[in-house]
Amino acid sequence: MVIRAQTQPHIEVHRFFPGVVVGVAAVALVLQAFLPVYIHRAQDYLELPLLVTIYFGLSRRNPATGLLLGMVMGLLQDSLSSGRSPIGLYGIAKTLVGFFASSLGSRIDTEHPVSRFLLTAAFFHFHHLAYVVIMGLLLGRKEPLMSRPLLIASLVNAVLAVVLFPFLARLRRPS
Repeated sequence: MVIRAQTQPHIEVHRFFPGVVVGVAAVALVLQAFLPVYIHRAQDYLELPLLVTIYFGLSRRNPATGLLLGMVMGLLQDSLSSGRSPIGLYGIAKTLVGFFASSLGSRIDTEHPVSRFLLTAAFFHFHHLAYVVIMGLLLGRKEPLMSRPLLIASLVNAVLAVVLFPFLARLRRPS
């Protein structure tokens, strides 16, 4: 009797040059804070810290680091949101996204543009769902679960992810 070991397809864990994650996160947070000053609709449609959390979560494929990155990005975004969001709400939502993006990134290939588009749109809505549930449970505030601007924002962020992720991939260390 021959017993064959079942092999799983090898999914590469990407490594980045030192400081890349911190630098990209800082740029995303600064742009998220200052773009609405110049482009008023950017506040409603762009979610750059979420895109950074998704990208590095999917690339690093380590749930612990994805969770920590999401937490830090969310808390920093809360602190820069100038009263729009109570501190901790984005932190909790992005922590969940970072964890699930890292967990999912280790199971599927996320290099194809269509999968990136679909994953980003799905994570955008998951992030919003977590935010709405937390806002309702902790603060008793009602937020719309789905709206036309939210759908447009998810599509804008998904398209931006398809364009932005290949540029971020250039910051990887060669394997």
